[in-house]
Amino acid sequence: MTSRRDFFRLASIAGGAVAVSAVSRVALAALPDPVIQTSPDTMPPLVPNTGRAYNPVVTLNGWTLPWRMNNGVKEFHLVAEPVVREMAPGFKAHLWGYNGQSPGPTIEVVEGDRVRIFVTNKLPEHTSIHWHGQRLPSGMDGVAGLTQPAIQPGKTFVYEFVARRPGTFMYHPHADEMTQMAMGMMGFWVTHPKAKHPLIDEVNRDFCFLLNAYDIDPGSYTPKIMTMLDFNLWSWNSRIFPGIDSLNVRLNDKVRIRIGNLTMTNHPIHLHGHEFLVTGTDGGPTPKSTRWYEVTTDVAVGQMRQIEFLADEEGDWAFHCHKSHHTMNAMGHNVPTLIGVDHRGIAKKINSLIPDYMVMGERGMADMTEMEMPIPDNTAPMMTGEGPFGSVEMGGMFSVLKVRRDQKSGDYSNPGWFKHPQGTVAHEYTGPLTEPARFKSEGGQSMPRAQKPLTPTEVKVRKPSSGHENH
Repeated sequence: MTSRRDFFRLASIAGGAVAVSAVSRVALAALPDPVIQTSPDTMPPLVPNTGRAYNPVVTLNGWTLPWRMNNGVKEFHLVAEPVVREMAPGFKAHLWGYNGQSPGPTIEVVEGDRVRIFVTNKLPEHTSIHWHGQRLPSGMDGVAGLTQPAIQPGKTFVYEFVARRPGTFMYHPHADEMTQMAMGMMGFWVTHPKAKHPLIDEVNRDFCFLLNAYDIDPGSYTPKIMTMLDFNLWSWNSRIFPGIDSLNVRLNDKVRIRIGNLTMTNHPIHLHGHEFLVTGTDGGPTPKSTRWYEVTTDVAVGQMRQIEFLADEEGDWAFHCHKSHHTMNAMGHNVPTLIGVDHRGIAKKINSLIPDYMVMGERGMADMTEMEMPIPDNTAPMMTGEGPFGSVEMGGMFSVLKVRRDQKSGDYSNPGWFKHPQGTVAHEYTGPLTEPARFKSEGGQSMPRAQKPLTPTEVKVRKPSSGHENH
């Protein structure tokens, strides 16, 4: 019987490619125990106690996968399996993921680490894992049928390679990808630099999350995997607002946020109150000569963007996708526009037949947040989230950056709502109002139509011939 040491010795002789094969019985007995996490809360950073030191990331509504050191190799164990993910309080989805979660746990390593990842398949079909953006042997790239056999249900495979460059990466299946990614199979990977890097600054807070999307009918639990465009739930790490945790930082912290996009469309991510630099992409850190300050960056499909800023403005600052329909939950795509339509007469008649009937959209959609309209058992309101001044009227890809003077270093707990200094909150004006002056434009059309006299046009109508004419 092949020993575990012989197995990996033979794998290394073959250039690493044969390591992606069924694990021997002896090797399987020596697998690191899988760590499972089912809580949807943001877990504290995992400070390394073995291997090289690094400044860990915080995964929004997620966690970092622990590892064990084995003769200088970092060993991880991922379990691909069906999971139940709480997308918001009172709303759970039946997804596929890793180690009890969708997305799976973040994997953190250091540049130059030799990494060994065991992958056990507990799905009802075969799978694989592609290490999105990594430089590695072709046989470790994880494309089922092309670079490896698929991992059949009940089997465990092992991937082994060196983390060759620092940066932010992702992992996801490359087998029945449409189904498995639509079901939530994905995760984050961060490779920290092994030494001070001229293009990678040290930061006080380092957050990461994945953009993902689902089509789950209100009242149901399982995503519709054939949807290509009309998703109704736009999420960060499979959480929708108000279920997305806030990003809590200390005043004057240098903050890094890593964002990966595995949806089917682009997302312009916008931060209020601060300007940021895009300091990294899928390819690694960006040259300093290419960086400029902005408040919105577009993250396209399959891309990663790393932004950095100085949190020097105290307060509660919105942070969201700037596509307005991506900050709504469980919306209907075929709802007609009824703004300006007077429902008073018809609503009374309908109410006599349907007591629960409610007018929707007569004055805009903000009324939705105030309705006590019953919704199916397993879903989330379309526009929700209660702030200190009332409803925030948001959903989906929305959260809050909370910058506080008294937030302690390393403290990621929610400090509550910001206490605004006197005179710094917009308020109602109660003085006299004069009739506004209506501005009249002094210009006109840039190319006005020529003022020519109209000539009457004579139209002759000729009926089609029936095949013969009367003379």
